[in-house]
Amino acid sequence: MTDRTTYVTLAGVRRRGWTDAMVRDLLGTPDVQGRDPRRWSLAPVRLYLLARVETVERTPEFTETAALCRARASAAGVHAERRRAAVLTAIRAEPIEVPRLPGPELERRAVRHRHLLGARSPGPDRAAVRVGVPSGALVRWQVSYLRHALSRYESLLDGLYGETGRGEAERLLRRRLYEAIAAAYPSLAQECRRRIAVEG
Repeated sequence: MTDRTTYVTLAGVRRRGWTDAMVRDLLGTPDVQGRDPRRWSLAPVRLYLLARVETVERTPEFTETAALCRARASAAGVHAERRRAAVLTAIRAEPIEVPRLPGPELERRAVRHRHLLGARSPGPDRAAVRVGVPSGALVRWQVSYLRHALSRYESLLDGLYGETGRGEAERLLRRRLYEAIAAAYPSLAQECRRRIAVEG
């Protein structure tokens, strides 16, 4: 078995500040490659001689490549921050148009929407809505239906990936949508406030 104290794994090389491209270009083929006998895995174990890694880290080529990678990462971070700020501004400025429906029609659509989602619910006729559904459930279903009807606004999030502001933008958009529903239907305001508190 290889003495692991003189070798470093690919994950270890990455912790030292290497990118995968730097490993490929500056280190090349691993010094040891195979299966880890301690656990089953499809991914091969790749080990690099620590002395070789340290030698490459002292070269001017490594210094230049590392500086270039840091500059690219910084530029990408600036771009991502600009994109995040633009999306947040667009979400704040976008007028939210909630469909205005008479009470019985909103109830009918909410029950039908609930039924289409596969949940157990009464049929879409108005009598069933009044008889078989607790009023609290009907309020929740109406808010869910209206929230679904406003899903087109989620296109405002396009271009935000990963953690770079995506969560913040989603929370802001949800809050704006629920506030718009509450303004259009005051009887649903309490449920909208509850969802804002729960969903963030």
